[in-house]
Amino acid sequence: MINQVFCPDVAATAQHAHDLSRSLVASGHEVSIIASRALYGQKGAALPAYEEIDGIKVHRVGRSFFGKSSIVARLFDFVCFYFAAAVKALILRRHDVSICFTTPPFISLLGWFLRCVKGTKMVYWVMDLYPDVPVACGVMNEGSLATKFFESINRFCLRKSDAVVALGRCMHERILRKSIDPERVHIIGVWTDSDEVKPVPRSTNRYREEWGIGDRLLVMYSGNFGLGHDVETFLAAAECLAEDDRIRFAFVGGGKKKSTVEAFVRDAGLANAVLAPYQPREQLDELLSAGDCHLISLLTGAEGVMVPCKLFGVLAAGRPALFIGSSQSEIARVIDEEGCGATIDQGDVGALVEAIQCYAENPQLLQSQGSAGRDALVRTHAAVHRCAAWERLLHSVVNDSEQNGAE
Repeated sequence: MINQVFCPDVAATAQHAHDLSRSLVASGHEVSIIASRALYGQKGAALPAYEEIDGIKVHRVGRSFFGKSSIVARLFDFVCFYFAAAVKALILRRHDVSICFTTPPFISLLGWFLRCVKGTKMVYWVMDLYPDVPVACGVMNEGSLATKFFESINRFCLRKSDAVVALGRCMHERILRKSIDPERVHIIGVWTDSDEVKPVPRSTNRYREEWGIGDRLLVMYSGNFGLGHDVETFLAAAECLAEDDRIRFAFVGGGKKKSTVEAFVRDAGLANAVLAPYQPREQLDELLSAGDCHLISLLTGAEGVMVPCKLFGVLAAGRPALFIGSSQSEIARVIDEEGCGATIDQGDVGALVEAIQCYAENPQLLQSQGSAGRDALVRTHAAVHRCAAWERLLHSVVNDSEQNGAE
């Protein structure tokens, strides 16, 4: 696997790489990771160059010179990682398959390079689509020469992959519109480990005690406040509900828009909102269980470009989800199919306020939707299901290679 972040990093792709690696090792496979020695968004090289974690061989390269100080600085760090990862990949013995993530963008070019040089099969795990992400976020112009150039690179990587993994139906549809062979595009969603994250009772939850929530309804947003996420709608809802003592908000995590959230809470004097940084993965079940319902958001137009993975942690904790975004998103589809929350259009503050007030007035609805979500996760969306699908896919990629070689 090739990804800029890995355990002990708390970034979502690091956690998914760790989960899948552990599962493959437990099934008897050998797994190596090429990652960065820097923690995501931080400067320096804080992590060891080599270690074994849960039987996984972790090779870390390079360092971050600038962290997330600017886009140009991040591009420089990305380029340094490309070269260092390429050198490490050439030194390591041949692997049957490389799984290339999208952090940094287009690292799948290294997978293609290994395919040419060593005959290693390549699977492109599309966590985010580039340059679709910056276009959807308004950072790049859809018709610009730069966008067209990066789009040509991405299509090249998609076409040269032995298999492409999309995170949901909306992403699958978007990839197919890029004229990619449907036979090679597979849907394997993201997940949460249903054994690792379980509902924790309100009465014993240390976060609720620490934040002074009491018996109030706690509406939580936990995770990345990224450029592709709508924060304005739920911030406006928090302001509308500032005088409703039945309700509190918690904004937990980091990202580009976290400073926007912090500034809004400060300037509006929102005494009903708690601000907190990312929390350790070991405390995830207690953190997610602290919320009575959870906010998830995605800018309209970004569906299929990215698929927020936080929904499945929310389901594991037995809590309903309020999704702000398009009904065509994979998140909205799952919520509708499983009856575990509601979808609100971006900008519809009134509808979000009404949904939150409905939960405050109807604890039975919270319970029933939370239980439905937990049941759906255990039945369909848990790590055990997704990792099994990944193992089947990797076997098919290798077996096709062996059969073609025999012919």
